Amino acid sequence: MSVLLPTCSSVLVHSHLERATPVFSGFGSKVAAPGAGKGSVLCGNSFSCFPSLQVLLMGKSGSGKTSMRSIIFANYIARDTRRLGATIDVEHSHVRFLGNLVLNLWDCGGQDTFMENYFTSQRDNIFRNVEVLIYVFDVESRELEKDMHYYQSCLEAILQNSPDAKIFCLVHKMDLVQEDQRDLIFKEREEDLKRLSRPLECVCFRTSIWDETLYKAWSSIVYQLIPNVQQLEMNLRNFAQIIEADEVLLFERATFLVISHYQCKEQRDVHRFEKISNIIKQFKLSCSKLAASFQSMEVRNSNFAAFIDIFTSNTYVMVVMSDPSIPSAATLINIRNARKHFEKLERVDGPKHSLLMR
Repeated sequence: MSVLLPTCSSVLVHSHLERATPVFSGFGSKVAAPGAGKGSVLCGNSFSCFPSLQVLLMGKSGSGKTSMRSIIFANYIARDTRRLGATIDVEHSHVRFLGNLVLNLWDCGGQDTFMENYFTSQRDNIFRNVEVLIYVFDVESRELEKDMHYYQSCLEAILQNSPDAKIFCLVHKMDLVQEDQRDLIFKEREEDLKRLSRPLECVCFRTSIWDETLYKAWSSIVYQLIPNVQQLEMNLRNFAQIIEADEVLLFERATFLVISHYQCKEQRDVHRFEKISNIIKQFKLSCSKLAASFQSMEVRNSNFAAFIDIFTSNTYVMVVMSDPSIPSAATLINIRNARKHFEKLERVDGPKHSLLMR
């Protein structure tokens, strides 16, 4: 088995074309190397301007809110979050995601005094025009009853001020629970939270900063905030089918959260997306410590080849191929030729901005 190890610069191995292989000259249609037939059409309209969305991150003090925010959006690694202090009152972060989707993230301190103020004197200010409430529970909290009381108070305020908000509950620090008890404890907590949330609906995730579950939860949350995501998935599906890929994944460039994917073959590991996010994010951070930037990588063995490359100005793409007769060069050409089409899907009026944390 030969594996091309990732490097901090763009290093790829290109093979010579060995047979007639589907290749793109653009996305209006598939063009082919000599001998190939006509292809299908990949089309789609441009995305509309993405809105600015208010996201509340709430939970008791010490539940892990700021740690997870720092890992996902501020490039912290798990062990470095130990030096983070408690959040005082509300910390506002304007996170530009996908280049044009702005998340106004309000990280609300969880000390009792602050929590009481949120539900009284600051109620209208905190809970008005909320698009998403993310409530974090410490799975080993010794004040579960108080946690549930505060959660219900949040729901009452949301129901009054932002009844259309999406509700997510993260049962956090699951790594502290014995592995054979995790499923049972999470299921019990999930049932309690869904019952308490009525008439609103909540989606629950188990999370830990030490494994891929954190990326799974945040990828799922952000996925639901992207306008016209079905259109993006349709184009990704067409792209995968035209180039004969087993699977194509689209990652947000700054956070490396999975924002869309298509697969034509069943895979054994249902957590593979989040594991890849975690691994590549850590590798990117290692590159940055060497004053280098991660560009791309190719991993190949006797069963498959996986390509990770910069795709658009806001995304990375991963393409998985299992057909050994399709050379690396053809896949890389197809990725390159797809970029302009997917750039159009993200295009918005006005200047581009990088991710901003403050």
